[in-house]
Amino acid sequence: MKIVVLNGSPKGDTSVTIHSVNYLQKKFPAHEFKILNIAKRIKGIEKRRATFDGIIQDIAAADGILWAFPLYLLLVPARLKRFIELIYEHGARAAFAGKYTAAISTSIHFYDHIAHRYIQGICDDLDMNFVGSFSADMMDLIDEGERERLTQFGEHFLSTIQHHHLTIKRYHPLVWSDFTYLPEAGSHSIEAGDKKVLVITDAQPQDNNLQHMVDRFCASFAAEIEIINLNDLKIISSCIGCLQCGYDNECAFSERDEYNPFYIDKVLKADVLIFAGTMTDRHLSALWKTYFDRSFFMGHFPSLTGTQLCFIISGPLSRNDNLREFFEGYAGWQQANIVGFVTDEVENSQEIDTQLQELARLGIEFAKSGYVQPATFLGVGGHKIFRDDIWGRLRTVFQADHRGYKESGGYDFPMWDVPTHLMAAMGSVGMNIPVVREQIQEMLQHGVSFRHRKIVEKA
Repeated sequence: MKIVVLNGSPKGDTSVTIHSVNYLQKKFPAHEFKILNIAKRIKGIEKRRATFDGIIQDIAAADGILWAFPLYLLLVPARLKRFIELIYEHGARAAFAGKYTAAISTSIHFYDHIAHRYIQGICDDLDMNFVGSFSADMMDLIDEGERERLTQFGEHFLSTIQHHHLTIKRYHPLVWSDFTYLPEAGSHSIEAGDKKVLVITDAQPQDNNLQHMVDRFCASFAAEIEIINLNDLKIISSCIGCLQCGYDNECAFSERDEYNPFYIDKVLKADVLIFAGTMTDRHLSALWKTYFDRSFFMGHFPSLTGTQLCFIISGPLSRNDNLREFFEGYAGWQQANIVGFVTDEVENSQEIDTQLQELARLGIEFAKSGYVQPATFLGVGGHKIFRDDIWGRLRTVFQADHRGYKESGGYDFPMWDVPTHLMAAMGSVGMNIPVVREQIQEMLQHGVSFRHRKIVEKA
């Protein structure tokens, strides 16, 4: 059988993920794995229709499609995202319909589930037969047990194709409305004071609803609000994963385009950030993904701590929980506060006006009070993944992150909490003595409540 591998890594043949694909080729020599370096060649694919058509011909002739990619900031790299957009723009969906497909990635498991859900959603939209996902740690291939797991995945994928086994779709198609948002005049009543509000958008001429929502949001303020359209920024490339920024947060493109000055001088200085975009397939646009990927020059360390984040989305966001979780995960990692989401899917112009006005008011109120919601699992879990890997295997390359974690107290390992560690050790010994165990259990049942009650009484 012929398996076409859509390589979503900008690194091409040197990608860690592709080594796993090459391993599968060695384990299953009766089958051909043809690797197409989609991400590395994306600019040529965009410019030359013949190049794109050649790729589609390979896909149409294949028995199976394997999506292979690294994780770039909670999702597939922007370059692979752009290729997916081209499928729709060039009307090439028919080549994918009915094909058996699977996804393989490498990462440190930071929100890898979001990337895999996105790819599965795309495959369901393309009417493909999605067999499964394989999300490996970036060092799994050197482990014998993990190689066996990879082999089992490959065997299952190939067997499913050979025997035409049934696959079940996970996602319903997203339905876009033809509703036209017609805002009324804004109140211009909100005083931002000394708080800096920045709207970032990728609105294009055809994005009428998005542009109108941005305009109406800005009209809520007494003073003019700065708006930056990503289409107007000179951004010559998305992140290519070169890791040059790891030592001192200096991007390889910092002297060649406008992204880094924009992020440092505008984004980092904002108290309230508004991300405004139109849903494109099951995410925002590839340009927005480029924005997120390029922000990685700041490393794994949070750069938006305490910032208020507002989201203005045109499209059926309520039917796309994975996109919402992308934003929630991003905010949790950044230790920022989500003010709220406003979309045009309510299909009521007056209600959208009211929601935008309230979003603006809350953004300033929270910025002035410094309110940030407590971290959920998304923030706590993400922090611990980065903390542990920056302390460990990633420290050599990501020196800037290491310095940031040391200076901020980000290395909050439980074993360094000496009082708690000593109490736990003594308690463990006491639990072996029945009488002491009863006393400890009694204390745990009532002692914590007693301390909380005292705090409440003093309030």
